Amino acid sequence: MLLFRWLILLFLLAAIVSFMFYAGTGQARFKRYGLTILKWTLIAAFGFFAVLILERIA
Repeated sequence: MLLFRWLILLFLLAAIVSFMFYAGTGQARFKRYGLTILKWTLIAAFGFFAVLILERIA
């Protein structure tokens, strides 16, 4: 469980770094990478916390 939280944090940091590269270089591929990483990280995080909530209910 703790490992998954660290992975989410690392992926969020990777998205931030990608957005920083986009701001620095202006290359659209870094923005696309950042948005893709952010999208899948949020989907995984919502799924993870949904499982935690369902465990508490059951």
